[in-house]
Amino acid sequence: MSIVVPVIHPKIESPLFCPSAPACLPTDTDATVDNATPSVLRAGGIVPRRRFQRGMLRIRGSRNPQRTGMYREDVVLKDGTIHRVQREITLGPVKKLSERAAWAMFQPYLDRVNSTCPPLPPKGGMTLETFVEEWRSNVAVNLAPSSVRAAESHLRTHLIPMLGKLTLTGINTKLVQAFVTSRATLGLKRKTIENVLLTLSSILNTAKAWDYRTGNFVFGDLTLPREGVKEERRSFTPEEVGRIIRGAREPFATIWSVVAMTGLRVSEALGLRVCDIDLERKIVRIRQSVDSHTRKVQGCKSEASEDDLPLPPQLEARLQRFLDGQASDTRLLFVNRNGRPYSANKLREKQLHPLLKKLGIPHGGFHGARHGMTSELLEAGASPAVVQRQMRHSDPRITLGIYGHVVGNAHRSAVEEHAKNVEKYAVN
Repeated sequence: MSIVVPVIHPKIESPLFCPSAPACLPTDTDATVDNATPSVLRAGGIVPRRRFQRGMLRIRGSRNPQRTGMYREDVVLKDGTIHRVQREITLGPVKKLSERAAWAMFQPYLDRVNSTCPPLPPKGGMTLETFVEEWRSNVAVNLAPSSVRAAESHLRTHLIPMLGKLTLTGINTKLVQAFVTSRATLGLKRKTIENVLLTLSSILNTAKAWDYRTGNFVFGDLTLPREGVKEERRSFTPEEVGRIIRGAREPFATIWSVVAMTGLRVSEALGLRVCDIDLERKIVRIRQSVDSHTRKVQGCKSEASEDDLPLPPQLEARLQRFLDGQASDTRLLFVNRNGRPYSANKLREKQLHPLLKKLGIPHGGFHGARHGMTSELLEAGASPAVVQRQMRHSDPRITLGIYGHVVGNAHRSAVEEHAKNVEKYAVN
């Protein structure tokens, strides 16, 4: 026997209604309920309100008993608040409708409320300081250690003392502009302020993604302090690099040679394994690095940092001598007497700086060797694409932005040719 499903408008029985504002409720076709997504209960977490509706069948009336289906539904009022209402659907008389048929007829109503989701109002009222604790627990643990150290420095020194007690909704562009001005007054450089703002922006974007209500903060609308006079980046010359190699003891002499002749970051040089030195193919494989603070082996700075670089014959000869006696092809190339990776900070403090002072070479760090090689390549006429590949910059604008001051041979020859053409008409 086929069952005809009657078109019946749901009856609303709502002890949860606000009696003073029944007109605020949307019509039945507009009412919605959260998705039926049971949440995994985590230790220490908040148990979410269960929203999956299984419904309930009841029998109403005595003279002509009717089967009805009952369920609850969340509806959004005009003021943005959510009320849970109880609905009851009359399905049909008991004498003509079995319980199984009643459930089949009732199921479309349950499917509708279990498959739609109202726009829940964002959570608000939380302070930046409180949200940062959530960010530390769920986001910071997945970041690179160096990124976490930088963010924690920004939070500890600038953001928490100045903005920590403010609610997320109170942090807007006007307030952040005042924060920028106060930091500039203290003498912070533009680059430092930009880095602090990037940390703040990242945290607020996370809060917004987690449905917290945040203020209208737009990074691009801020007026940052003007750039001061840029200091010339320290670049070691080939002569200085050679003198350092000649005056250093092993293994620092080889470490410095690798950094200066390939342009590797010191963390990448300390992360090299013996198997990464391919003497047959004459390449150096960059696959990992060593954190400067924890000495833990980690991934490279970015995907672009992982690459194979040419091994020049001069460095090949030095590495061949250094590799004599190395038993394993999987261990780190450079380890201390305890078999641990070297600390870049200690090498800089205990080896490089005292040696520079002894040799009378101006002060500088490991990155000065990387800058020196880049400058030398550009001055020798290497194309920016070649230099970018060697330095493994993720964006060519980084190469040109940092080393745009370097005048290469092609550039110099073009300018000299132009000046020569002008000068021949300027003399009698």
